[in-house]
Amino acid sequence: MARDWTEQEVAVVVADYFGMLMAELRGESYNKSEHRRAVLPRLDGRTNGSVERKHQNISAVLIGLGVPYIPGYKPLSNYQALLGDEVQRYLEVHPEVLDSVRADIEQEARLPSVADYLSALVDAPRVDEFAPGVILDPPAASWAAARKQTDYLGQERMNRSLGLAGEKFVLEFERQRLSRVGDGALADRVEHVSQSQGDGVGFDVRSFDRSGADLFIEVKTTRYGRHTPFYISSNELAFSQERRDCYGLYRVFEFRTKPKLFVLPGAVDEQCQLRPQIYRAWPPQTV
Repeated sequence: MARDWTEQEVAVVVADYFGMLMAELRGESYNKSEHRRAVLPRLDGRTNGSVERKHQNISAVLIGLGVPYIPGYKPLSNYQALLGDEVQRYLEVHPEVLDSVRADIEQEARLPSVADYLSALVDAPRVDEFAPGVILDPPAASWAAARKQTDYLGQERMNRSLGLAGEKFVLEFERQRLSRVGDGALADRVEHVSQSQGDGVGFDVRSFDRSGADLFIEVKTTRYGRHTPFYISSNELAFSQERRDCYGLYRVFEFRTKPKLFVLPGAVDEQCQLRPQIYRAWPPQTV
């Protein structure tokens, strides 16, 4: 039977993780394997694999708190309550972490120079690994206060420069995709609908499939990893349901380094686990 990690061991791996995360936010290179090897002597007989899994657990905790995680550590749930408490304690003692996160999500985004946009396409996460399904609710009552902290991942969607840059990235992706298969005329007709018609139409880009039929694309962009949750409006969701046969959600991620994307075709609620975040309420009506 596996031994539970001690408070001291958890503190060691949490501090190491945040050292890497800060380097990530600063755009500095680091070696994850070297970091794991460096902490092993400070742990009680733990293996390299067990440290890696603990780092993955920390990624899951951070997503639950609305904080960016290290993309190289895919979120892994079923973590100790002790781990969640230690992550929260670290953030309280080291406010510079969240200061760096805040500065990063507010930073103006620009469309990067990319020669081959089509190389950015990767497979979508499997249903059993796609956040928020892998993220459990906080396991301890002591997390009640932690859940009230700022949802930085949610705030990222307010960065209009990032959203616009992501849409332009998808525009170029679609133009290259159509040109690659010999449909140059269709490539020229790809439309940036959120700019030409406004944000309220339910999608961002109008493109075409190989037969020339419409393809309606909603773009969701993040600077962070592929398992980062995203927000979708009721209007966007309804449009995806109405046009499920010709709709795709393009998730652009790791935009701060080398952008990648995956595609979720069809109705969003058939591809993702949705959780309500806000309700519209009316006050009681007087007679």
